[in-house]
Amino acid sequence: MTCFAAAGQTAKTPFSAFGIGEYYGTGLAHNQGMGVGLSNPQSYYTNNMNPALLVFNKVTSFSAGILGERRTLRDSARSEKNISGNINYLVLAMPIKYSKWVPTRWSMALGLQPYSEVNYRFSYTSPIINSTNTVDVEEVGSGGINQAFWSNAVSLTEDLSVGVKAAYLFSAITIQTVNQLANTTQTVVYNPLVYQRINVRDFNFTLGLSYHRDSVGRRNHRINAGLIYDFTRDINAIYYQRLERSVAGTTVDSTVLVTSESGSIRLPQTIGAGFSVSNFNNRWTIGVDAIFQDYRKFSGFGGDTPATQNAWRFALGAEFTPDPTSLSTYLKRITYRTGVSLNEYPYLINGAPVRDFGINFGFSLPVNRGFSSLDFAAKVGQRGSIGKNRIEESYFKLYFGMTFNDQWFIKRRFD
Repeated sequence: MTCFAAAGQTAKTPFSAFGIGEYYGTGLAHNQGMGVGLSNPQSYYTNNMNPALLVFNKVTSFSAGILGERRTLRDSARSEKNISGNINYLVLAMPIKYSKWVPTRWSMALGLQPYSEVNYRFSYTSPIINSTNTVDVEEVGSGGINQAFWSNAVSLTEDLSVGVKAAYLFSAITIQTVNQLANTTQTVVYNPLVYQRINVRDFNFTLGLSYHRDSVGRRNHRINAGLIYDFTRDINAIYYQRLERSVAGTTVDSTVLVTSESGSIRLPQTIGAGFSVSNFNNRWTIGVDAIFQDYRKFSGFGGDTPATQNAWRFALGAEFTPDPTSLSTYLKRITYRTGVSLNEYPYLINGAPVRDFGINFGFSLPVNRGFSSLDFAAKVGQRGSIGKNRIEESYFKLYFGMTFNDQWFIKRRFD
Protein backbone atom coordinates (compact mmCIF):
# COMPACT_ATOMS: atom_id res chain seq x y z
CA MET A 1 0.00 0.00 0.00
CA THR A 2 1.28 3.45 -0.87
CA CYS A 3 0.01 6.17 1.44
CA PHE A 4 -0.22 9.89 0.73
CA ALA A 5 1.17 12.48 3.10
CA ALA A 6 -0.50 12.86 6.45
CA ALA A 7 -2.41 16.02 5.62
CA GLY A 8 -5.45 16.65 7.78
CA GLN A 9 -5.55 13.16 9.23
CA THR A 10 -7.50 12.78 12.46
CA ALA A 11 -7.21 9.02 12.56
CA LYS A 12 -6.76 6.85 15.54
CA THR A 13 -4.18 5.19 13.35
CA PRO A 14 -3.88 5.39 9.55
CA PHE A 15 -2.01 2.09 9.61
CA SER A 16 -5.33 0.31 10.21
CA ALA A 17 -6.39 1.14 6.63
CA PHE A 18 -4.41 -1.83 5.32
CA GLY A 19 -6.11 -5.20 4.75
CA ILE A 20 -8.53 -6.16 7.52
CA GLY A 21 -7.09 -3.60 9.92
CA GLU A 22 -4.62 -3.63 12.76
CA TYR A 23 -4.22 -6.96 14.57
CA TYR A 24 -4.76 -7.03 18.32
CA GLY A 25 -2.59 -10.07 19.00
CA THR A 26 -3.55 -13.02 21.22
CA GLY A 27 -1.46 -12.32 24.34
CA LEU A 28 -3.19 -11.62 27.65
CA ALA A 29 -1.99 -8.91 30.05
CA HIS A 30 0.77 -11.04 31.59
CA ASN A 31 2.09 -11.92 28.12
CA GLN A 32 1.98 -8.26 27.11
CA GLY A 33 4.23 -7.40 30.05
CA MET A 34 6.96 -9.60 28.59
CA GLY A 35 6.04 -9.26 24.92
CA VAL A 36 6.58 -13.02 24.45
CA GLY A 37 4.71 -16.24 25.24
CA LEU A 38 4.90 -18.88 22.50
CA SER A 39 6.90 -21.25 24.71
CA ASN A 40 6.27 -20.07 28.30
CA PRO A 41 4.51 -22.69 30.48
CA GLN A 42 2.44 -21.10 33.26
CA SER A 43 0.34 -22.83 35.90
CA TYR A 44 -1.79 -19.98 37.24
CA TYR A 45 -2.18 -17.93 34.05
CA THR A 46 -3.82 -18.83 30.75
CA ASN A 47 -1.32 -18.68 27.90
CA ASN A 48 -3.48 -17.80 24.91
CA MET A 49 -0.59 -17.41 22.47
CA ASN A 50 0.04 -21.14 22.01
CA PRO A 51 -2.89 -23.55 22.53
CA ALA A 52 -0.53 -26.44 23.33
CA LEU A 53 0.51 -24.69 26.57
CA LEU A 54 -2.95 -25.11 28.12
CA VAL A 55 -1.84 -28.47 29.55
CA PHE A 56 0.16 -26.59 32.20
CA ASN A 57 -3.00 -25.10 33.73
CA LYS A 58 -3.58 -26.75 37.11
CA VAL A 59 -6.84 -25.00 37.95
CA THR A 60 -9.87 -23.41 36.33
CA SER A 61 -8.93 -19.86 35.38
CA PHE A 62 -11.11 -16.94 34.27
CA SER A 63 -9.32 -13.94 32.77
CA ALA A 64 -10.70 -10.58 31.68
CA GLY A 65 -8.82 -7.58 30.38
CA ILE A 66 -9.17 -4.09 28.94
CA LEU A 67 -6.85 -2.00 26.79
CA GLY A 68 -6.36 1.77 26.79
CA GLU A 69 -4.05 3.60 24.43
CA ARG A 70 -2.80 7.03 23.48
CA ARG A 71 -1.36 7.71 20.04
CA THR A 72 0.44 10.72 18.60
CA LEU A 73 0.58 10.98 14.82
CA ARG A 74 3.15 13.27 13.18
CA ASP A 75 4.27 14.38 9.78
CA SER A 76 6.73 17.14 8.85
CA ALA A 77 4.21 19.89 9.54
CA ARG A 78 1.84 18.87 12.33
CA SER A 79 0.90 16.33 14.99
CA GLU A 80 -2.37 14.98 16.37
CA LYS A 81 -3.17 13.05 19.55
CA ASN A 82 -6.04 10.72 20.38
CA ILE A 83 -7.03 8.39 23.21
CA SER A 84 -9.21 5.27 23.03
CA GLY A 85 -9.93 2.01 24.83
CA ASN A 86 -11.62 -1.34 24.39
CA ILE A 87 -12.33 -4.69 26.00
CA ASN A 88 -9.29 -6.82 25.26
CA TYR A 89 -10.33 -10.37 26.17
CA LEU A 90 -12.60 -12.73 28.12
CA VAL A 91 -11.13 -16.22 28.55
CA LEU A 92 -12.17 -19.27 30.59
CA ALA A 93 -9.64 -22.14 30.78
CA MET A 94 -10.07 -25.41 32.66
CA PRO A 95 -8.38 -28.79 33.06
CA ILE A 96 -10.51 -31.70 31.81
CA LYS A 97 -8.35 -34.74 32.54
CA TYR A 98 -5.36 -34.86 34.85
CA SER A 99 -2.01 -36.46 34.07
CA LYS A 100 0.87 -37.97 35.99
CA TRP A 101 3.35 -36.07 33.82
CA VAL A 102 2.24 -32.43 33.57
CA PRO A 103 -0.60 -30.82 35.53
CA THR A 104 -3.22 -31.99 32.98
CA ARG A 105 -3.59 -34.56 30.25
CA TRP A 106 -6.31 -32.56 28.48
CA SER A 107 -7.25 -28.89 28.94
CA MET A 108 -9.53 -26.53 27.07
CA ALA A 109 -10.30 -22.82 26.88
CA LEU A 110 -13.18 -20.71 25.63
CA GLY A 111 -12.83 -17.02 24.88
CA LEU A 112 -13.92 -13.84 23.16
CA GLN A 113 -11.36 -11.37 21.84
CA PRO A 114 -10.98 -8.69 19.12
CA TYR A 115 -9.09 -9.98 16.09
CA SER A 116 -8.50 -6.73 14.21
CA GLU A 117 -9.59 -3.09 14.32
CA VAL A 118 -10.18 -0.50 11.61
CA ASN A 119 -10.31 3.13 12.74
CA TYR A 120 -8.95 5.87 10.50
CA ARG A 121 -9.88 9.10 8.71
CA PHE A 122 -8.11 10.44 5.61
CA SER A 123 -8.69 13.94 4.22
CA TYR A 124 -7.11 14.92 0.90
CA THR A 125 -7.69 16.85 -2.32
CA SER A 126 -8.01 15.10 -5.67
CA PRO A 127 -8.09 16.62 -9.19
CA ILE A 128 -11.12 16.14 -11.45
CA ILE A 129 -10.36 14.67 -14.88
CA ASN A 130 -10.79 17.14 -17.76
CA SER A 131 -11.45 19.99 -15.32
CA THR A 132 -9.51 22.67 -13.51
CA ASN A 133 -11.60 22.12 -10.40
CA THR A 134 -10.69 19.82 -7.51
CA VAL A 135 -12.65 17.76 -5.03
CA ASP A 136 -12.10 17.44 -1.30
CA VAL A 137 -12.27 13.78 -0.25
CA GLU A 138 -12.80 12.41 3.24
CA GLU A 139 -12.47 8.64 3.77
CA VAL A 140 -13.47 7.13 7.11
CA GLY A 141 -12.88 3.50 8.05
CA SER A 142 -14.33 1.84 11.15
CA GLY A 143 -15.21 -1.52 12.64
CA GLY A 144 -13.05 -4.61 12.62
CA ILE A 145 -13.25 -8.35 13.19
CA ASN A 146 -13.94 -10.18 16.45
CA GLN A 147 -13.29 -13.80 17.32
CA ALA A 148 -14.93 -16.38 19.56
CA PHE A 149 -12.56 -19.31 20.05
CA TRP A 150 -12.34 -22.79 21.49
CA SER A 151 -8.87 -24.19 22.26
CA ASN A 152 -7.88 -27.71 23.28
CA ALA A 153 -4.52 -29.15 24.33
CA VAL A 154 -3.40 -32.73 25.00
CA SER A 155 -0.13 -33.94 26.53
CA LEU A 156 1.21 -36.78 24.39
CA THR A 157 4.24 -37.60 26.51
CA GLU A 158 5.97 -36.24 29.59
CA ASP A 159 7.69 -33.58 27.45
CA LEU A 160 5.42 -33.04 24.43
CA SER A 161 1.96 -31.55 24.01
CA VAL A 162 -0.16 -30.44 21.06
CA GLY A 163 -3.05 -28.02 20.78
CA VAL A 164 -5.58 -26.66 18.32
CA LYS A 165 -7.57 -23.43 18.37
CA ALA A 166 -10.75 -22.98 16.34
CA ALA A 167 -11.77 -19.32 16.07
CA TYR A 168 -15.05 -18.07 14.62
CA LEU A 169 -14.38 -14.71 12.99
CA PHE A 170 -17.31 -12.30 12.74
CA SER A 171 -18.28 -8.62 12.49
CA ALA A 172 -17.92 -5.98 9.78
CA ILE A 173 -15.61 -3.34 8.32
CA THR A 174 -17.18 -0.15 6.95
CA ILE A 175 -15.70 2.56 4.72
CA GLN A 176 -17.44 5.85 3.94
CA THR A 177 -16.08 8.19 1.27
CA VAL A 178 -17.48 11.71 0.93
CA ASN A 179 -16.66 14.03 -1.98
CA GLN A 180 -17.14 17.80 -1.98
CA LEU A 181 -16.27 20.27 -4.74
CA ALA A 182 -13.56 22.63 -3.56
CA ASN A 183 -14.73 25.60 -5.67
CA THR A 184 -18.21 25.81 -7.10
CA THR A 185 -20.77 28.47 -8.05
CA GLN A 186 -23.76 26.13 -7.71
CA THR A 187 -26.55 27.40 -5.49
CA VAL A 188 -27.28 23.94 -4.08
CA VAL A 189 -24.23 21.72 -3.59
CA TYR A 190 -24.81 17.98 -3.58
CA ASN A 191 -22.17 15.90 -1.81
CA PRO A 192 -22.02 12.26 -2.88
CA LEU A 193 -21.20 9.62 -0.28
CA VAL A 194 -20.20 6.02 -1.01
CA TYR A 195 -20.88 3.60 1.86
CA GLN A 196 -19.18 0.18 1.76
CA ARG A 197 -19.48 -2.67 4.25
CA ILE A 198 -17.76 -6.05 4.34
CA ASN A 199 -19.30 -8.62 6.69
CA VAL A 200 -17.10 -11.53 7.73
CA ARG A 201 -18.43 -14.89 8.98
CA ASP A 202 -16.07 -17.87 8.98
CA PHE A 203 -13.64 -20.06 10.94
CA ASN A 204 -9.88 -19.85 11.30
CA PHE A 205 -7.58 -22.46 12.83
CA THR A 206 -4.29 -22.47 14.73
CA LEU A 207 -2.11 -25.45 15.58
CA GLY A 208 0.30 -25.43 18.52
CA LEU A 209 3.19 -27.56 19.70
CA SER A 210 5.02 -27.41 23.03
CA TYR A 211 8.14 -29.23 24.16
CA HIS A 212 9.84 -28.89 27.53
CA ARG A 213 12.83 -30.62 28.98
CA ASP A 214 14.12 -30.62 32.54
CA SER A 215 17.79 -29.75 32.62
CA VAL A 216 20.34 -32.41 33.53
CA GLY A 217 22.45 -32.37 36.66
CA ARG A 218 20.69 -30.48 39.45
CA ARG A 219 17.51 -30.42 37.33
CA ASN A 220 16.41 -27.06 38.70
CA HIS A 221 15.84 -25.49 35.28
CA ARG A 222 13.41 -26.19 32.47
CA ILE A 223 14.03 -25.61 28.76
CA ASN A 224 10.90 -24.87 26.72
CA ALA A 225 10.18 -24.61 23.01
CA GLY A 226 6.93 -23.78 21.25
CA LEU A 227 5.56 -23.60 17.70
CA ILE A 228 2.33 -22.22 16.26
CA TYR A 229 0.92 -22.34 12.75
CA ASP A 230 -2.07 -20.40 11.39
CA PHE A 231 -3.42 -21.84 8.17
CA THR A 232 -3.87 -19.83 5.00
CA ARG A 233 -7.62 -19.35 4.91
CA ASP A 234 -10.15 -17.95 2.46
CA ILE A 235 -12.74 -16.62 4.89
CA ASN A 236 -16.24 -15.92 3.62
CA ALA A 237 -17.31 -12.30 3.28
CA ILE A 238 -20.36 -10.41 1.97
CA TYR A 239 -20.03 -7.00 0.33
CA TYR A 240 -22.62 -4.21 0.46
CA GLN A 241 -22.43 -0.81 -1.25
CA ARG A 242 -24.73 2.23 -1.18
CA LEU A 243 -24.58 5.64 -2.87
CA GLU A 244 -26.05 8.65 -1.09
CA ARG A 245 -26.42 12.34 -1.91
CA SER A 246 -26.63 14.97 0.80
CA VAL A 247 -27.12 18.71 1.08
CA ALA A 248 -25.71 20.49 4.13
CA GLY A 249 -25.28 17.16 5.90
CA THR A 250 -28.85 15.94 5.21
CA THR A 251 -29.34 12.88 2.97
CA VAL A 252 -31.74 13.63 0.10
CA ASP A 253 -31.60 10.32 -1.77
CA SER A 254 -29.97 6.91 -1.53
CA THR A 255 -29.40 4.07 -3.99
CA VAL A 256 -28.20 0.57 -3.15
CA LEU A 257 -25.60 -0.45 -5.72
CA VAL A 258 -24.63 -3.86 -4.33
CA THR A 259 -27.00 -5.71 -2.01
CA SER A 260 -25.03 -8.79 -0.97
CA GLU A 261 -22.14 -9.89 -3.14
CA SER A 262 -20.44 -13.04 -1.84
CA GLY A 263 -16.67 -13.28 -1.87
CA SER A 264 -13.69 -14.06 0.33
CA ILE A 265 -10.65 -12.58 2.03
CA ARG A 266 -7.49 -14.65 2.04
CA LEU A 267 -5.65 -14.51 5.36
CA PRO A 268 -1.93 -15.35 5.19
CA GLN A 269 -0.31 -18.25 6.96
CA THR A 270 1.53 -17.42 10.17
CA ILE A 271 4.46 -19.38 11.59
CA GLY A 272 5.74 -18.62 15.08
CA ALA A 273 8.48 -20.14 17.22
CA GLY A 274 9.50 -19.47 20.79
CA PHE A 275 12.23 -20.60 23.15
CA SER A 276 12.48 -19.95 26.88
CA VAL A 277 14.35 -21.03 30.01
CA SER A 278 12.75 -21.04 33.47
CA ASN A 279 13.32 -22.55 36.89
CA PHE A 280 11.09 -24.88 38.87
CA ASN A 281 10.17 -22.53 41.71
CA ASN A 282 8.64 -20.01 39.25
CA ARG A 283 11.10 -17.27 40.17
CA TRP A 284 12.23 -16.31 36.67
CA THR A 285 11.71 -16.92 32.96
CA ILE A 286 13.61 -15.62 29.94
CA GLY A 287 12.18 -16.13 26.44
CA VAL A 288 12.36 -15.13 22.79
CA ASP A 289 9.66 -15.24 20.09
CA ALA A 290 9.89 -14.98 16.31
CA ILE A 291 6.81 -14.75 14.05
CA PHE A 292 6.62 -14.75 10.26
CA GLN A 293 3.52 -13.92 8.16
CA ASP A 294 3.39 -14.81 4.47
CA TYR A 295 1.56 -11.67 3.33
CA ARG A 296 2.47 -12.15 -0.31
CA LYS A 297 -0.50 -14.55 -0.39
CA PHE A 298 -2.91 -12.10 1.24
CA SER A 299 -5.83 -10.83 -0.84
CA GLY A 300 -8.72 -8.60 0.08
CA PHE A 301 -12.30 -8.81 -1.07
CA GLY A 302 -12.49 -9.10 -4.86
CA GLY A 303 -8.94 -10.42 -5.14
CA ASP A 304 -7.15 -7.18 -4.31
CA THR A 305 -3.53 -7.92 -3.30
CA PRO A 306 -2.08 -4.79 -1.65
CA ALA A 307 0.73 -6.48 0.26
CA THR A 308 4.21 -5.78 -1.06
CA GLN A 309 6.32 -7.88 1.30
CA ASN A 310 6.09 -10.38 4.12
CA ALA A 311 5.75 -9.37 7.76
CA TRP A 312 7.78 -10.48 10.78
CA ARG A 313 8.14 -9.88 14.50
CA PHE A 314 10.98 -10.58 16.95
CA ALA A 315 10.67 -10.15 20.71
CA LEU A 316 12.73 -10.79 23.84
CA GLY A 317 11.22 -10.79 27.33
CA ALA A 318 11.71 -11.83 30.96
CA GLU A 319 9.78 -12.10 34.21
CA PHE A 320 11.01 -12.35 37.80
CA THR A 321 9.35 -13.07 41.15
CA PRO A 322 11.72 -12.47 44.11
CA ASP A 323 10.05 -15.06 46.38
CA PRO A 324 6.65 -16.53 45.40
CA THR A 325 6.19 -18.15 48.84
CA SER A 326 7.23 -15.19 51.01
CA LEU A 327 4.92 -14.62 53.98
CA SER A 328 6.68 -11.59 55.39
CA THR A 329 7.04 -9.27 52.40
CA TYR A 330 4.26 -8.76 49.85
CA LEU A 331 6.59 -7.04 47.36
CA LYS A 332 8.58 -10.27 47.05
CA ARG A 333 5.49 -12.10 45.78
CA ILE A 334 4.89 -9.60 42.95
CA THR A 335 5.91 -10.80 39.49
CA TYR A 336 7.82 -8.19 37.46
CA ARG A 337 8.09 -8.32 33.66
CA THR A 338 9.82 -6.50 30.82
CA GLY A 339 10.65 -7.01 27.16
CA VAL A 340 11.40 -5.45 23.77
CA SER A 341 10.00 -6.13 20.30
CA LEU A 342 10.64 -5.20 16.67
CA ASN A 343 8.02 -5.56 13.92
CA GLU A 344 8.10 -5.02 10.19
CA TYR A 345 4.73 -4.62 8.45
CA PRO A 346 3.77 -6.02 5.04
CA TYR A 347 3.02 -2.67 3.38
CA LEU A 348 5.16 0.20 2.11
CA ILE A 349 4.53 3.88 2.85
CA ASN A 350 6.34 6.38 0.65
CA GLY A 351 8.07 3.40 -0.94
CA ALA A 352 9.74 2.32 2.33
CA PRO A 353 8.91 -0.51 4.79
CA VAL A 354 7.30 0.39 8.11
CA ARG A 355 8.95 -0.78 11.31
CA ASP A 356 7.69 -0.71 14.89
CA PHE A 357 9.96 -0.79 17.93
CA GLY A 358 8.38 -1.21 21.35
CA ILE A 359 9.36 -1.62 25.00
CA ASN A 360 7.10 -3.66 27.30
CA PHE A 361 6.92 -3.76 31.07
CA GLY A 362 4.39 -4.93 33.64
CA PHE A 363 3.67 -6.72 36.91
CA SER A 364 1.12 -9.02 38.58
CA LEU A 365 -0.23 -8.41 42.07
CA PRO A 366 -1.18 -11.65 43.85
CA VAL A 367 -4.58 -11.70 45.59
CA ASN A 368 -6.61 -14.37 47.37
CA ARG A 369 -3.51 -15.79 49.09
CA GLY A 370 -1.61 -15.67 45.80
CA PHE A 371 -4.07 -17.92 43.99
CA SER A 372 -5.40 -15.14 41.71
CA SER A 373 -3.90 -11.88 40.47
CA LEU A 374 -4.37 -8.37 39.10
CA ASP A 375 -2.23 -8.02 35.99
CA PHE A 376 -0.83 -4.75 34.62
CA ALA A 377 1.23 -4.17 31.48
CA ALA A 378 2.28 -1.25 29.33
CA LYS A 379 3.98 -0.78 25.99
CA VAL A 380 5.64 2.34 24.59
CA GLY A 381 6.88 2.46 21.04
CA GLN A 382 7.13 4.14 17.68
CA ARG A 383 5.89 3.03 14.30
CA GLY A 384 7.09 4.47 11.02
CA SER A 385 9.56 7.30 10.41
CA ILE A 386 9.11 10.84 9.13
CA GLY A 387 12.40 10.57 7.27
CA LYS A 388 11.53 7.31 5.46
CA ASN A 389 7.72 7.11 5.48
CA ARG A 390 6.83 10.85 5.85
CA ILE A 391 4.67 9.82 8.79
CA GLU A 392 5.31 8.33 12.22
CA GLU A 393 3.22 7.28 15.18
CA SER A 394 4.30 7.11 18.81
CA TYR A 395 2.03 5.22 21.18
CA PHE A 396 1.47 4.22 24.76
CA LYS A 397 -0.69 1.16 25.47
CA LEU A 398 -1.93 0.23 28.93
CA TYR A 399 -3.26 -3.26 29.68
CA PHE A 400 -5.23 -4.22 32.77
CA GLY A 401 -6.30 -7.79 33.45
CA MET A 402 -7.85 -9.84 36.23
CA THR A 403 -7.13 -13.54 36.68
CA PHE A 404 -9.40 -15.59 38.97
CA ASN A 405 -8.30 -19.15 39.73
CA ASP A 406 -10.29 -21.87 41.44
CA GLN A 407 -10.51 -25.66 41.57
CA TRP A 408 -13.55 -27.06 39.82
CA PHE A 409 -14.73 -30.61 39.17
CA ILE A 410 -12.95 -32.05 42.23
CA LYS A 411 -14.35 -35.42 43.31
CA ARG A 412 -15.63 -35.60 46.84
CA ARG A 413 -13.74 -38.05 48.95
CA PHE A 414 -16.04 -37.80 52.00
CA ASP A 415 -19.78 -37.31 52.30
